[in-house]
Amino acid sequence: MAGTVPYRPKPGEIPTSPGVYRFRDADRRVLYVGKAKNLRARLSNYFAPLRTLHERTRRMVLTATSVEWTVVGNDVEALQLEYTWIKEFDPPFNVKYRDDKSYPYLAVTLADEAPRAIVTRRRGIPGARYFGPYPKVWAANETLDLLLKLFPIRTCKDSDYRRAMASGKPCFAGQIGRCFGPCSGKVTIEEHRANVDRFVAFMQNPDRRIVDDLAREMHAAAAVQDYEAAARRRDELQAAREFFEQSAVVLGEKVDVDVFGIDDDELAAAVQLFIVRGGLIRGVRSWTVDKELDVPLGDLVDSVLQHAYGDDILPPGEIIVPELPGDATAVEEWLSGVGGRRVRLRAAKRGDKAALLATATQNARQSLMLYKTRRSADFTTRSRALEDIQEALGMPDAPLRMECYDVSHLSGTNIVASMVVFEDGLPRKDEYRRFTIPASTDDTDSIHQVLTRRLAYLRDDPAPSGAADSGAVGASGAEGVASEDPVETAVTSARRKKFAYRPNLLIVDGGQPQVEAAARALRESGVQGITLCGIAKRLEEIWTPDSDFPVILPRNSDALFLFQRIRDEAHRFAITHQRQRRKRDIGSVLSEIPGLGPSRVKELLRHFGSVTRLKGATEEEIAEVKGIGPTLAATIRSTLHADRAPTPR
Repeated sequence: MAGTVPYRPKPGEIPTSPGVYRFRDADRRVLYVGKAKNLRARLSNYFAPLRTLHERTRRMVLTATSVEWTVVGNDVEALQLEYTWIKEFDPPFNVKYRDDKSYPYLAVTLADEAPRAIVTRRRGIPGARYFGPYPKVWAANETLDLLLKLFPIRTCKDSDYRRAMASGKPCFAGQIGRCFGPCSGKVTIEEHRANVDRFVAFMQNPDRRIVDDLAREMHAAAAVQDYEAAARRRDELQAAREFFEQSAVVLGEKVDVDVFGIDDDELAAAVQLFIVRGGLIRGVRSWTVDKELDVPLGDLVDSVLQHAYGDDILPPGEIIVPELPGDATAVEEWLSGVGGRRVRLRAAKRGDKAALLATATQNARQSLMLYKTRRSADFTTRSRALEDIQEALGMPDAPLRMECYDVSHLSGTNIVASMVVFEDGLPRKDEYRRFTIPASTDDTDSIHQVLTRRLAYLRDDPAPSGAADSGAVGASGAEGVASEDPVETAVTSARRKKFAYRPNLLIVDGGQPQVEAAARALRESGVQGITLCGIAKRLEEIWTPDSDFPVILPRNSDALFLFQRIRDEAHRFAITHQRQRRKRDIGSVLSEIPGLGPSRVKELLRHFGSVTRLKGATEEEIAEVKGIGPTLAATIRSTLHADRAPTPR
């Protein structure tokens, strides 16, 4: 048991049956709830040597002081018990949802003498039939207004209905043309019930043939000069067209399916749900998820489905997800019990449903980006994030100007680096810089080179005005070199002045080795008063120089989100520059080979990805590329190796 926690149970004490487990802290608070097909196998993962655990998992295990479990009969019972306990205990290390509001439905109270149509968030009305959910109340009201023009039924309150039926005087809603029940005095109870049945049948399966039927009836009424009936059919025809136009037709007319698009990173996930009924997108829901533990996509899908369905929302017969959970069969059985009918889970790979899944995933990706951007852009949030960074790193002042550096290369070639600047927690894209690194031994050497060149501008004795760093490139792509043109010289001087601004905080993308390389460059430069740190992507931990342990920021902290954003921006900027250089280099080399046209060059690039890999390929491997035969493959290989220069490391 060396290297683990003292409360670890003995292996023989943990059963191999399916069940649900709970980690508790010293105050008996439930920290985490999980399920397992084999409790012994699952719990052994948590009690591995602490150094091998993911950082957030290690934090949970160290926070807990005990673990307990409950054995159940099968996987479905485990899923049901896990769902119940998560709802009851709200464990802090389980997935957290930021969307706990209820959604509006369109309901028809079929148990009433004269059923009425209402928009409500309340479920459980006896005998009511529900349609939805809708993303917004206005969307449900708009749908109801259109349907009432097609199938006029009662909308007034029960008290108004009883008063109108007792007095024989139409209800107020009926007087203003908003209620079409028996209380309006225009239809009998039997006629109204027939309209209700048509309303419900249409909501269950919207039939586009109603448009042609209404058009035919309108023309027929006009032909016999029944213009009042023709006008009514005209209004109904317009309402029917609007109803079908407000939703996109995406699948077959009888297809009911929910499509979940999910995009996630180490700390959060965004979920986009497309609700398809009768082949039409009837609603869209989206919410964000905070992840405390680093869970795979299948487990995240499992948790998302538990949140999406339950007391308020019933699942359709088919659900499309990006990846099936490990216990997909048990999840299907649990969802079937919730919905009262058989439910199938599918991970669509091709066809219309896969295309719809890709669209939902794209929307989820944009939602996650917007969520993180808004957290970083809000003034109060930014201020709190900067204060938290100052406190966590022990800085004398808040880091009002931060610079982050990242290195990108392709198998040791085309080495470039990026510098992005955030001031007051916001990006300053006009001050971004790109660096070209001619040769380097590894990423730490690249970081040292880049920081050395950058810090040269911050010395007390600045470089002469004519000595610009030819390796630093502005965001526009122009080299920072001197020029005889007065206008260009003024522009270059302005860039150099910005480049000489002193940051409060230097950030490198990487862990302890990269931070030590940056610290060496900082010491050699002689520049004082700048704080340095690095952010390691896998564990999202902050490393500082001369420290054996990282700084762990809280999962939901605005400071960590700001670190994440500046790191991701540096990575994006470096990758973009590296790809541009790689494309130019590959194109120039291949264009010199006789017999290679643009289409064949494109196919070679797609197949090998780089000149380095192409040079290392055999003639047989090159000949396998589409459009490249043995003869041309031999020419390509001989040309590439005719004047081989040593490849920089």
